[in-house]
Amino acid sequence: MRRLATALLLAVLHAGGQAQVLLAFSPEEHARIATHGPWPPPRVPDLANAAEDRPGAVRWGRELFFDRRLSTGGVKSCASCHDPSLAFQDGQSTARERHAPGARNTPGLLDAAQQRWFGWDGAHDSLWAASLAPLLAQGEMGQTAAGLAARIRADATWRRSYRMAFGRTVPADDDAVLVDVAKALAAYQATLLSPRTAFDSFRDALVRGDAIAAARYPVTAQRGLKLFIGEGRCSVCHAGPRFSNGEFADIGVPFFVPGGVDPGRHGGLLKLQASTVNRLGPHNDAGPSDPRAVGTRHVVMEPRHFGEFRVPGLRQLLRTAPYMHNGSLATLRDVVRHYSGLDEERLHADGERILRPLKLSPAQAADLEAFLRSLSR
Repeated sequence: MRRLATALLLAVLHAGGQAQVLLAFSPEEHARIATHGPWPPPRVPDLANAAEDRPGAVRWGRELFFDRRLSTGGVKSCASCHDPSLAFQDGQSTARERHAPGARNTPGLLDAAQQRWFGWDGAHDSLWAASLAPLLAQGEMGQTAAGLAARIRADATWRRSYRMAFGRTVPADDDAVLVDVAKALAAYQATLLSPRTAFDSFRDALVRGDAIAAARYPVTAQRGLKLFIGEGRCSVCHAGPRFSNGEFADIGVPFFVPGGVDPGRHGGLLKLQASTVNRLGPHNDAGPSDPRAVGTRHVVMEPRHFGEFRVPGLRQLLRTAPYMHNGSLATLRDVVRHYSGLDEERLHADGERILRPLKLSPAQAADLEAFLRSLSR
């Protein structure tokens, strides 16, 4: 690996006679690239959801995800807005049911189990709590705890699936049934991982010192990667194997909407703290021993959280357009242009000042886009 880092430029000839190029990456660049893998990462189960380890719960969660009977009118399923062919997103600027001022883009679900906070505003601190919200939301599933529990008790197939998932009959407590349905849905979603990409093969080749394999990665993507981890400072927020630090940021996308403001993380924290299904509540299967509950217990609300939104992961980007919390940028090229010409006046004056206009040349913008494209398959 040290030899790769010190070489000025390495051209590798393959049997077909076509030259492929490996750019010089410094030891520091090698170290930064290595932090974006390996992929897939080791599974870290959520102790707050004991159903994650139950095959019956995963199976029932998958069935429920595609079952239109889960909605009050029987007209939509979870997959209606989380299309598997679109990385479990819907391809719309904002959710189909909420094309209104302040409506938000539908998040994709691939790799969701690795998140710390859920929703663009982080109003939920677990995948199962995030799965419960659309069950009750009007315009989405529109259920009530009593109504959904009654339907499960009345349906022999669902009663049998519930028993296979949780090892007991459907209880009399409607809220407990609602939470269990959400935990089954989350158990299925926890299995949704994005595939390996050209970047992963390149990253792994660099780590093991395989210059021939690394040189198969397009040189345009290599140049874009240098920008991403270097001058562009993109990896400060888009960190780790999932390309997200899991936190929240103001990136200059307007949060004022007709008739008001989208409060972003600030509003999400208000909802999180008031929630009865957060990690501090009675439905956490791990109880006080849940290590992830610490973040919820000690989270601090600050004025800067207005207009901050969750930093999304970048894997499978090509399937999740349009982009940003409000779906305002249609293409990856638009995203690169946004950061290239960033209006610093739109950013908060307090808090961290990580972002600055990148002022990319057309060639640099093309290289950065080529790298971002390499994160999809």
